[in-house]
Amino acid sequence: VQLVESGGVLVQAGGSLRLSCVGSGFTFDDYAIGWFRQAPGKEREFVGAINLSGGNTHVPEFTDRFTISRDNAKNTAYLQMHDLKPEDTAVYYCAANDHYGPGIADQMGYDYWGQGTQVTVSS
Repeated sequence: VQLVESGGVLVQAGGSLRLSCVGSGFTFDDYAIGWFRQAPGKEREFVGAINLSGGNTHVPEFTDRFTISRDNAKNTAYLQMHDLKPEDTAVYYCAANDHYGPGIADQMGYDYWGQGTQVTVSS
């Protein structure tokens, strides 16, 4: 089982970035995908999640700037970020959860995790 994030780079404030998360070794479309991030010196936090089919997303804190999507034919989920700010600097992780619903923001509910990809936003 593997989740691999990619797309993290150094970007200027105001820029956009799309992260990808490719799953393998499990039935990708049987799992909701969540995105989390961890900034230096801070705890890992929930960014958002998408349900199994991709028809429902939950991005409670970043609705105006971040969008989550998925392509089950490619076993890939995406985190599209716009108007990036220096405070968005963090390691971004994707994770797989076999349940989408209340509690989707709880990290303990996730079965598989990627290794993370670094996003750095310069001012």
